[in-house]
Amino acid sequence: MRIGVLGAGNMADALATQWANKGHEVMIGARNPEKAATLAKRIGRTTTSGALKEAAAFGDVVLLAVWYEGVQDVLHQAGAPDGALADRVIIDCVNATAPPHFTLKTGKGPSVAEQVAALAPGAHVVKAFNLCHESVWRLTTPEFDGRPLGVPLCGNAPEALAKVERLVTDMGCEPLHGGGLERAALLEATAAFALGVYFGGPRVGDPRAMFPPLHVAT
Repeated sequence: MRIGVLGAGNMADALATQWANKGHEVMIGARNPEKAATLAKRIGRTTTSGALKEAAAFGDVVLLAVWYEGVQDVLHQAGAPDGALADRVIIDCVNATAPPHFTLKTGKGPSVAEQVAALAPGAHVVKAFNLCHESVWRLTTPEFDGRPLGVPLCGNAPEALAKVERLVTDMGCEPLHGGGLERAALLEATAAFALGVYFGGPRVGDPRAMFPPLHVAT
């Protein structure tokens, strides 16, 4: 699969490295061309670098991996409002959380994923990979207590979801269907809530402790 990456930070590095190691062709695009070139060289294999528009045009799937504050500018530079990402799959892994209380910067407005969809007409946006720190995505096989890590996906297009499912399973993880893109706001809120449990309270907690096993929950 050809994957264009918009961004050259830690999340871009972690996910692009995993996919390149699985034989996917990757192009890194960033507002800083030197940073994009450095990351592509570090990843190696078939990874190349280019401008944001080049990375957007390169990928059948495009990973958006930037800070929330940079989403609009990066998509504009990639040509998204002009249809450059039409018919492409955009994986949105962006979180818009504000420490120390980990509230949502989006407030009561549209989710990040819905904003991305509005900025990239014709694209198929899938919310994914936003619940874990980049260090988790660097693990050869993200597996805990004998079970593969579950990766929730929210999106509307079955073909787009199938492509992202493949990238999830290539990493040794389990795709979990979270519903349509309108439910991405819930997934983004889940990230904010989990971060608050992990780090925002008077004591460190484990969000996994909130959920019983499936056979008990049903």
